Amino acid sequence: MSDSGTKPLLDVQGLVKHFPVKSGAFGRISAQVRAVDGVDFHVNEGETLAIVGESGCGKSTVGRLVLRLIEPTRGAVRFEGDDLLALDSDQMRARRRRLQIIFQDPYASLNPRMTVGAMLGEPLWLHRLVGSEKQRSARVSELLELVGLRPDHARRYPHEFSGGQRQRIAIARALAVEPRLIVADEPVSALDVSIQAQVINLMKELQQRFGLAYIFISHDLAVVKHIADRIAVMYLGRIVETATTEELFRHPRHPYTRALLSAVPLPDPTAVRERALLEGDIPSAINPPPGCHFHTRCPFARESCRSDVPALVTDGPLGAKSAHATACPWWPELPAPPALAPGVRNEQDRIRLDRLQAAFVSQREAS
Repeated sequence: MSDSGTKPLLDVQGLVKHFPVKSGAFGRISAQVRAVDGVDFHVNEGETLAIVGESGCGKSTVGRLVLRLIEPTRGAVRFEGDDLLALDSDQMRARRRRLQIIFQDPYASLNPRMTVGAMLGEPLWLHRLVGSEKQRSARVSELLELVGLRPDHARRYPHEFSGGQRQRIAIARALAVEPRLIVADEPVSALDVSIQAQVINLMKELQQRFGLAYIFISHDLAVVKHIADRIAVMYLGRIVETATTEELFRHPRHPYTRALLSAVPLPDPTAVRERALLEGDIPSAINPPPGCHFHTRCPFARESCRSDVPALVTDGPLGAKSAHATACPWWPELPAPPALAPGVRNEQDRIRLDRLQAAFVSQREAS
């Protein structure tokens, strides 16, 4: 539920996905990979929910489960009030108009044997959104202009574009069927930093123009900070903390969230911050640790953390945008996160840095 009492656009409850591990000559199932291990979240209309975490935590699997690109083991996914898991193939195809995805690699997700116009026109024909070739061409041109490309680009093939342009084409393809929710699976991680900013700004402009909702999947909190309204932090198949972006960056509670934030690069090269370094690797999802999955790497772990599964407890109204939920019962007793310490810099260094920043800003405004 949102602050106004209206139902969320997307409501996910108890989402679980276990992948079987087969071994032996007869392919018997010997174990299960617990990729997603009981996930609850919601997305409101026109909102961006970011799902962040280390590689292998299950965030991309969550995105595919929501779209039913893979079938969940159990759980409930309600979109616009309808249970998506109860729909048959024909009903789900009709629903896919409202649910789209942008993949991480813009080259691998585009068919190299099709022109851009053919790729953008295909979903229009599939969902019967155009009645003639002239209407299709007009709609393709409109989509290309929406994402900052020219109508004549419709005659080109994917290999003739840069990485940033290919991702713009992928965004245009997602927009072709007029969706309400788009799952963006690390859409800028394969791009240069300057191009990342352009694509993020484009996605924000399109969201404001069409009222889109995003599930933005990323491992880069520096990127997430500029686009997300709320953030859900995942670790080994579970969500360990959710909050608004401002609240999460200002008052992180879970030890894992603190560690992720301490790794975000600082814009001031002389600023000093104590890193919360985690020891060891993420445990295997085939045999995750009992209790809190994070206790094997947590510097504040207690005996109960090794046996009790922590619940994601919310300190505000259920489903409210301002609610802050944490899967750590001991967070009020943890020491405060270390503050930034200003670096020591002479006046000449300050002048050079100010000039560099001013030149970058002026160049960006001119472009």
